[in-house]
This record gives sequence, C-alpha cells and structure tokens, in this order.
Amino acid sequence: MSHRSRRSPIVGVFIASLLVAIGLLSAGPAQASAVPTLTLTLTKSSITVGGSTQSGGVNVVTTVTGVKEATAILFLLKPGATFEEVENAKKSSGSAGKDPNFTSKYGSIVFSSEVSPGHSREAQTYLQPGQYVALIPGGGKGSQAHETFTVTAAASPAALPTPQATIRSIEFGFRGPSTLHDGELVRFENEGYLVHMDIALPVKSKSVANQLVKDLLAGKEKQAEKLVAGEPVTFAPPISHEAFEQETITAKPGWYVQACFMETQDRRDHTRLGMERIIKIVK
Repeated sequence: MSHRSRRSPIVGVFIASLLVAIGLLSAGPAQASAVPTLTLTLTKSSITVGGSTQSGGVNVVTTVTGVKEATAILFLLKPGATFEEVENAKKSSGSAGKDPNFTSKYGSIVFSSEVSPGHSREAQTYLQPGQYVALIPGGGKGSQAHETFTVTAAASPAALPTPQATIRSIEFGFRGPSTLHDGELVRFENEGYLVHMDIALPVKSKSVANQLVKDLLAGKEKQAEKLVAGEPVTFAPPISHEAFEQETITAKPGWYVQACFMETQDRRDHTRLGMERIIKIVK
C-alpha cells in the first residue's frame, strides 16, 4: 500500500525527509499530558506497535532508526476485510493500485506520520475499536513492513484536549483560520471524500506567497520550487475521509502556502484544482 502521489520537485524537498517526510520541521509535539500514548517504532524492515491499544484519544509517537526517512500508516480495516486482500488487490490492479483512494473499499487511513532518524513526531488522533494494520508503504509495490493489531473498546475512552483552532481539507481547498499562532493546539481534519495531505510551504513574504499560489495552480513546478524558502511543514500527512490529526504549532513565524500534493485519477496534483492558500504563523 502506498499513500504517496506523484511528487513534484517541491514535494521532493520535504519528502526528502519524508516523503515528505521529513527530516523536517514538523508542526510539533502535541499537548498530551493526560492522553494515552501509542508508539510506532520503525526500522528499514519492521514496524512495531506499542503502548495503548484501547479506543479513544491517543498521542501517537513515531520514531525511526536505521533509515534516512520512513513513513508510518495506521489503516483501519472494514469488518471482514483483511490486509492480504488489500495487498493482493493492489498487485492485480496496475496503476489503479497506486491510488490511496483505491483502498477505501477495504478500510481507511486514519493516521500517518513521516520521520527521519534522530527525530520523533507526536500527533494526536482518535482510534475507534477494530482491526488495524500499522505499515510502512512500499512505493506502490506493497507494504515494506506491517503489523496487525486490535484496538479494543475502552470502558471510558480518553478524550482529547479541545483544539484552539481547526483547519479542514475539502475537495478542493482548505477551510478555517488563515492565521495560526505559535504554541496553539490545532486540529487538521479531512472532510473531503478523497485522501488529502496538509503541507505548508515557507516563503519570504506575502507577495512571494501570491506568486507561489499562481505557479502551483498553473502547474509550474520548477518556478514554484524556487520560491520555497526552507523545509516544508507537514501538518497532516495523507489521511482518509473524516480522519484527523492535531498537534501544537511550533513552526517558525512567517508566511506559508498551505497545499495538498495528492493526485487525481488523471495525475494532476490537487494544487492544480485550487488546493492551496496563503496562511501566516505568528507568535
């Protein structure tokens, strides 16, 4: 299973850590004082799940060793579906199997995270009871590693802290505040029906941000790449309909262009359809 779209040079910048992943400047650790922790430990050939596996709010901590970058996905299987069915269907579906929306008949991507060695990423989400697969995607050739686990129903599911702001992805755009504050807890939700990501590209000024938006809309990737002034910030890696992640904003104050680089079935980045906008992070 792969969640990546065809990456433009811009995405290669952040994805280098990532995909995007990122050696990155992440949006930052979540405020998780009273929230149970679920751990995802990645190596080149394994992914190990630890900590709380009960339903409710969790703080997911992802770490990686032995590789330059790695991506972890939590995939919730629909009742009766198996991960083997997902993998087999991908192998027999040609190019269609590379589209993460193809997996919606079997389940959903409820959480994903990208990290590089020496770093960890923390973000909060809410896990429903059910059968899950934690996996490292293999770039369209099946998973690189996976581990199945069960999330049991908690008698009293943990509640997540209330976010101070919420940004929603839709087809094809973003909704919510265009100014975020350093240190505030922000929820990033996918309210669209397709898989979306939420990336912020740093730029030097609002005028540069306006030009970057124009270049992304026009598909001028080389020109757009030259306008990005540093490592992109990953607010939410690719997630499915109704999934969300929330975390504390720690990115450097300044101007950013929020964007989704997932692809349509005809191989256009979502940015070509208007999925970008200017935001500002302030102290």
